[in-house]
Amino acid sequence: MPADATALLKKVRKIEIRTKALSHQIFAGEYHSAFKGRGMAFSEVREYQYGDDVRNMDWNVTARLHSPYVKVFEEEREMTVVLLVDVSRSGLFGTRTRTKRELLAEIAAVLSFSATLNNDKVGALFFSDRVEKFIPPGKGRSHLLHIIREMLELEPASDGTDIGAALRFLTGAIKKKCTAFLLSDMLDADATGKPRYEDALKVAAGRHDLSVIKVTDPSEKGLPSVGFVNVKDSETGRSMWVNTSSSRTRKAYAQWFSTLASAEKQLFNRYKVDNVEIATDSDYVKGLMALFTRR
Repeated sequence: MPADATALLKKVRKIEIRTKALSHQIFAGEYHSAFKGRGMAFSEVREYQYGDDVRNMDWNVTARLHSPYVKVFEEEREMTVVLLVDVSRSGLFGTRTRTKRELLAEIAAVLSFSATLNNDKVGALFFSDRVEKFIPPGKGRSHLLHIIREMLELEPASDGTDIGAALRFLTGAIKKKCTAFLLSDMLDADATGKPRYEDALKVAAGRHDLSVIKVTDPSEKGLPSVGFVNVKDSETGRSMWVNTSSSRTRKAYAQWFSTLASAEKQLFNRYKVDNVEIATDSDYVKGLMALFTRR
């Protein structure tokens, strides 16, 4: 077996062991209570009984049989979980123990194993400024490991970020309501700090049970005062010299980042999207638990 294939298998096995243990010990119960039972499937029609909700009346059957009948629903025992994973070049940034993309991969693996433990189907959509790869929802260990391998070795064809494109693909590809996790650093805004994906978020959140897991690195929120620095945008390739010793420059950058974060929160609140922010130097277990317990 080639050395690179052996190394990849070791990485897959390592992340499988760690995340599977976390899913068993920590997340299984919280995942189940947070996401199970949110969908209701039609079961049968029966005669109306005192106390039944009149909103469930089946008027067609009632008219045909000249007696009141109601529709009976039951919890859906199986869900479809779709992970939207950002693989743009900004994810390669990291100044602590890991890059943002490494953190995203591990969180995605934990969610995948948690879904599998609950007998749910899992799918994955990897995106940059285009949909790089889509793995339709499925079950089984081989399917799950296929998703994890793609998380670790996928080399995107594009460098940029288009969250709206990923959300629109989700809306078009998955017709039935699913539980979707958007995992990204959410760095997709115009020069004023306004997110560019609002319309797509509105539609996706209206059709699916959407949650956002935003990953950040502490060094992104402010510029250090270290004099003139040549700064390169990892996604566009453009570079420029920046005087980080200038308080005006540092203030402008911090303001842009703060404006972006505030605009994101407003969107999430407006469309009722559950969300959590997890930094590369923090314990993502606490972040996920906080997301689950808030639901």
